[in-house]
Order: sequence, then structure tokens, then C-alpha cells
Amino acid sequence: MQTGSRPTAEFRAKAVRVALTSGLPRKQVTAGSGIGFSTLKRWIQRERRNSEKPPIQSDPEPEIAELRKENRMLPEERDALLA
Repeated sequence: MQTGSRPTAEFRAKAVRVALTSGLPRKQVTAGSGIGFSTLKRWIQRERRNSEKPPIQSDPEPEIAELRKENRMLPEERDALLA
């Protein structure tokens, strides 16, 4: 990343992914990417807050139908296991 330029969303996402999955110390991740430690920490916190929010479904009907189907099958599966 160049000094003074704003990082793209892709760059931020990649830096967060590397920090969370690589096993490298965060200071090493920041040194290799040219960003500050506090910046990476803020990006990670933002990612965690955003990932905790459940996705908004525009139409819950397909999921409801699937859950109803599963609920109808549960007594049969339970009886088969108890037999």
C-alpha cells in the first residue's frame, strides 16, 4: 500500500483474513502490508461486529417451508432410532 492512499475494501478484507487465519503475529502482518497495528486492529473489530449480524433475508418462506418439512420428519426418525 502506498503512503497517503486509502486502502480498498479488497485490501482491507485481505489484511483481516491474513491476520485472522495465517497464524502470523499481527505485528508481522502489519509490517508486511504497510499498515499500522491500530488500523489492522480496528479493521478486525469492524469485521467481527459485521459478521455477528445475521444476514437479512428478504423472503423467509423457503426457510420456513424447509423447517416445517424437517419437523414432520423428526418423529419418524426418533421412532426409528428408538425401535
